[in-house]
Amino acid sequence: MTTATTQEPTAEREGAEPEIVTFGCRLNAYESEVMLRHAREQGLGDAVIVNTCAVTGEAEKQARQAIRRAHRDHPDRRIVVAGCAAQLHPDQFADMPGVERVLGNQAKLRPESFAPEPAQRVVVDDIMEARETASHLVEAFETRTRAFVQIQQGCDHRCTFCIIPYARGNNRSVPVGELVKQVRAMVADGVGEVVLTGVDITAYGDDLPGRPRLGELCRRLLTNVPDLPRLRLSSVDPAELDDEVFALLASEPRLMPQLHLSLQAGDDLILKRMKRRHLVADAERTVERARACRPDVVFGADLIAGFPTEDADAHARTLDTLDRLGLTHLHVFPYDERPGTPAARMPQVPKATRKARAREVRERGQAAVRRFLDGCVGHEASVLLEEADATGRLKGRTEHFAPARVDSGRPGEIARVRVTGAADGHLVAARL
Repeated sequence: MTTATTQEPTAEREGAEPEIVTFGCRLNAYESEVMLRHAREQGLGDAVIVNTCAVTGEAEKQARQAIRRAHRDHPDRRIVVAGCAAQLHPDQFADMPGVERVLGNQAKLRPESFAPEPAQRVVVDDIMEARETASHLVEAFETRTRAFVQIQQGCDHRCTFCIIPYARGNNRSVPVGELVKQVRAMVADGVGEVVLTGVDITAYGDDLPGRPRLGELCRRLLTNVPDLPRLRLSSVDPAELDDEVFALLASEPRLMPQLHLSLQAGDDLILKRMKRRHLVADAERTVERARACRPDVVFGADLIAGFPTEDADAHARTLDTLDRLGLTHLHVFPYDERPGTPAARMPQVPKATRKARAREVRERGQAAVRRFLDGCVGHEASVLLEEADATGRLKGRTEHFAPARVDSGRPGEIARVRVTGAADGHLVAARL
């Protein structure tokens, strides 16, 4: 689970370029690139595509607001609604003013879905029948030096709070050879960092011949694409990382020393009621083992505050777990009941309490980030430079995913720097 983010459509440009508004996770960001490519190739240049998220009710609300805004600001442009919320509630989006077509999660990745004259207005397949993932590979992001690579789709688990398997389907993995081909093309096109993404990437390979695990995929990518500068993992289940991932952390500097844990809670009873695959002790073992392999590794986590039946003691135990694990980058959500999920039928925590607890967890995370950034001052780091800010400094990310501003360089370069300060949530650094 990740925060919902948006990219506002801009004024229509000469030449009618399709534009996209993306909500949700890194996987959605990847798929937005696929849709933009298809829209351009099919000639759907006058479209505003809204790629929706369904992880929370707030994410769906934001998508509807974006659709209304696009219709108000661009009444002459076609609006295409796609993604997880469209998969779950196609008729609701089809009824909105200005919406020309609605595409589910399979349809949105097919080129013919973006033909100027749609064969059908609403195309939503049975996602549980989906079996493939790899027909929509992209060669690189056009405007980024960091690229996401989808290694799998869907999830075979049924956490009690989560609606996403019903929007994404069951687990299905992209073959290793296809991924090597894709990453090789990205690196040839100038991408400096590849992020492996999916719905449940630690389940990678369960459905493939030989059942290659995530660690084996990482090793084969790093071996077969020797020019790949950086490889990073997106959110991982803390109980499912395989031995090869830890071996690579210990031996391969190109695997970035940052792990984002799909933790969700720091209290065992709540984790059991969530039907998670891990308990607090599993997360502790993962963190300890990773630090033994790479002492400088940093950790983030996804967390839900105010899950049904969570009392003050359970909340306090979660805060204690965060401190004990030394987590740095937190993505925090107040629990949001999703109709049709088991958790929605459990005794609910008052919404005001959920929000207050989420705020407290976020504040704990913000303090951890400040401590981490302050601890970087005076040390060296490597920064993948991405773009210039308003002051002319180059923005980028360190190997630990800390945002940084560097005094000079060019986009796409990995610069060796010395950190001279930390301010406003980022590092200030000078080239060595």
